[in-house]
Amino acid sequence: MIKLWGRKTSSNVMKVIWLLEELGLAYERADVGGPFGGTATPEYRAINPLGLVPSLEEDAFTLFESNVILRYVCNAHAPDTAFYPAAPRPRATIEAWMDFQQTALNRPQSVVFQGLIRTAPGQRDDAAIAAAAREAAAIWAILDARLANQFYLAGDELTLADMTFGPHVHRWFTMAVNRPEAPHLHAWYERLLARPAFKACCAGPVV
Repeated sequence: MIKLWGRKTSSNVMKVIWLLEELGLAYERADVGGPFGGTATPEYRAINPLGLVPSLEEDAFTLFESNVILRYVCNAHAPDTAFYPAAPRPRATIEAWMDFQQTALNRPQSVVFQGLIRTAPGQRDDAAIAAAAREAAAIWAILDARLANQFYLAGDELTLADMTFGPHVHRWFTMAVNRPEAPHLHAWYERLLARPAFKACCAGPVV
């Protein structure tokens, strides 16, 4: 059985849970990280050398990095799923957007999230939060344009590309930030909310 290490309030854990639920796979999850601790032990660092979440364990096999875990789960348990098709060009398109989430969105969105949600009001760097929000908004504008003529990031079907951005777009539309109009992005978010697994795993209170 798959064992997933990580607290369910982590966006990187959320995306893996979402995929597991969409595929109907049996799994066990263990709370580690954040207020639960447990990521600095030698045992956990043997699985995930940076002590981050999530980590995956299956039999004697272990894996870290959330987007790699998504790919592994599809390859190992659902090789024919439209979430991660085998054809080289569709797969490469999906992977490009998965990497874009990590390289372009993660840093500014994290500054906004940590500043607004996990920092007390009197200790916030408002200027840094505002600058990061503008940077994140520019990335979301790229997705808004991408979604103008298609339902999902890689085409007309949900894929791993959408799953990497899903937890973050919920935070974006929930946090108190200055958001430029992005109608196609919002329509995509509404499509995600219509999926029970996304709503249950990724669209809860932002904490």
